[in-house]
Amino acid sequence: MISGITGQDGSYLTEMLLEKGYIVHGIIRRSSSFNTFRIDHIYNNPDYLNSRFFLHYGDLTDSSNLNRLVEKIQPTEIYNLGAQSHVQVSFEVPEYTAEVDGIGTLRFLDAIKETGVKTRFYQASTSELYGKVQEIPQTEKTPFYPRSPYAAAKLYSYWIVVNYREGYNVFASNGILFNHESERRGKTFVTRKITVAASKIILGQQDMLSLGNLDAKRDWGYAPEYVEGMWRILQADRPDDFVLATNETHSIREFVEETFMNLGEEIVWKGNGVDEKGFLKSSGKEVVRIDPRYFRPTEVDLLVGNPAKAKEILGWQPKTTFRDLVKIMVASDFEKAKKRSE
Repeated sequence: MISGITGQDGSYLTEMLLEKGYIVHGIIRRSSSFNTFRIDHIYNNPDYLNSRFFLHYGDLTDSSNLNRLVEKIQPTEIYNLGAQSHVQVSFEVPEYTAEVDGIGTLRFLDAIKETGVKTRFYQASTSELYGKVQEIPQTEKTPFYPRSPYAAAKLYSYWIVVNYREGYNVFASNGILFNHESERRGKTFVTRKITVAASKIILGQQDMLSLGNLDAKRDWGYAPEYVEGMWRILQADRPDDFVLATNETHSIREFVEETFMNLGEEIVWKGNGVDEKGFLKSSGKEVVRIDPRYFRPTEVDLLVGNPAKAKEILGWQPKTTFRDLVKIMVASDFEKAKKRSE
């Protein structure tokens, strides 16, 4: 059973579980327009639909709905990936973010407790919990210091998982995943925003890429490998909390440079602070600028995780390098942009 099945991680996890022979039940929110493009290829596959792949309307803000679904489906594993997952947006809708990302997890855990269903529960935790980092790199023992409504809501989620695990003997685990991207990442997230915009700029479909803090550093991995880590967390002998990360950090600036390099261009930076701009070395054309609207009220400057525990206990480790990740995303977005121009 997967909440957030229409998202990046949900779609990759669904593919992987179906390949392993699972029956997969996904929860989708009702809306006036479908947002199922990431799983349409699965939904339209006659080998899966109505035999091993099912979709149900549901919402993390509706406890009676979650109770009913858990009781009806009797899942052996639950992956709670559903969330208001955009950090910047959480400053605009803090109460909704808390309701979905925090209390939503409690509703799921309570449904497990009340129905008595024997299941294993995976909670999608986040490196944003570390926020104003207290040590480098971050591990499962690093103190948390959330710096956004999103991170604060996820902090509640993290601890309520621990409480239900210890208080009610629920098999509930937290996966503290550092940034993981792919060609299926939403276009409002900074990595995908960069690869889409750069592709369009090179093809003459767009003039400018506007960004916030170029010097924010993140630990970036490849999403399909991280969903395998989620699965491994639930196959462990006992429930526990695990960091999944690459133990490498790169700045937004590096991501921009690597993206344009994959498109045969070099970026030259001029100016300082909010006046800094990026130019194509070949033509001198300005293509990157800073927009203060993208600054967070409280910035997270550096995230880098140590996945040693996951490697030792789960046998999990990332394989895709930063450069390969950018290459995969650029290749995909350039092809999509090229098709639009034909």
